[in-house]
Amino acid sequence: MGTSTLKIIGAGFGRTGTLSLKLALEQLGFGPCYHMFEVFQNPGHAELWSRAGDGDIEAAEQALAGFQSAVDWPAIHFWRQLAERHPEAKVLLSVREPARWFKSANETIFASMAREPDGKSPVAGMQEMARKLIREQAFGGDFFPEAHAIEVFERHNAEVQRVIEPERLLVYEVSQGWGPLCAFLNRSVPDTEFPRTNSTAEFRRGMGLEGQKLP
Repeated sequence: MGTSTLKIIGAGFGRTGTLSLKLALEQLGFGPCYHMFEVFQNPGHAELWSRAGDGDIEAAEQALAGFQSAVDWPAIHFWRQLAERHPEAKVLLSVREPARWFKSANETIFASMAREPDGKSPVAGMQEMARKLIREQAFGGDFFPEAHAIEVFERHNAEVQRVIEPERLLVYEVSQGWGPLCAFLNRSVPDTEFPRTNSTAEFRRGMGLEGQKLP
């Protein structure tokens, strides 16, 4: 169904190792893998994801056309609809210890959204889309207090596990490396080390957040 060819549907929130997971999935033959970085590289995609947030799931399918897998926001916001539309696809829920997840998200994603979108910026559309899907829709308008964000995080993870059949789902921490992932996807374990990338420091440098106070 739809226009995308998804074989792997990521359902884990950002800052659960999603960029490392993207690289791992591509190395295992499930590329290209959609990640928030794709929105930076495809200016029209921000509008598509915003339309999806308004209920037009076909817009999400259009953004995902040609991708075999998807992780991270904005795609994971639509995990339920995508799983229904692609019943043969496996679902990958990347998780992390909640307090560590919050600390990482607060220093990166949440910090980047503390700045008001610059309407003249070439990424203004992406900023507005991310605020809409993540801050407003996923977190109900605010990331704070910490207990609220962690509650949203844990409720999401529990809902994925409630809805998706166990044989179709892998609950996974990137610290586990290749083993569980390759077993789930029926792939041989590569000779290379598991990808490790997009640390908090790397994210903050890339988004120009160095020196900015945390929200």
